[in-house]
Amino acid sequence: MKIFFDGGCRPNPGAMEIAAVAQGRAYVRQDIGQGSSFDAEWLALIYAVEVAGLLGVKDVALLGDSATVVGQASGRVKCRGDAIAHHARFMASIPAGTSVRVRLIKRTQNLAGIALARLHDR
Repeated sequence: MKIFFDGGCRPNPGAMEIAAVAQGRAYVRQDIGQGSSFDAEWLALIYAVEVAGLLGVKDVALLGDSATVVGQASGRVKCRGDAIAHHARFMASIPAGTSVRVRLIKRTQNLAGIALARLHDR
């Protein structure tokens, strides 16, 4: 299954919000605390794993548009600073027996980013 994820904050740094989209349904959390857009992207990735668990998914492709977070989460880019703790939390959030792949997509393809943008278009 594919699950799209995205996070953001306004202003940056500021109040964070995250989204995951699975099976055409948007799961959005607002006001999750203060942080940077980088923090919000990591929290959205972790939230996508949580959504996969809620849906009982054991094989998931997590699709996001943050090259840094996708690279670090997939092990292609070394984690530094705050990313070390975010990566540890991400890895710990994956249930045993679950296959997780993290892939980079274009911002225009990210359904979770589109869901967050719609919150501000209202």
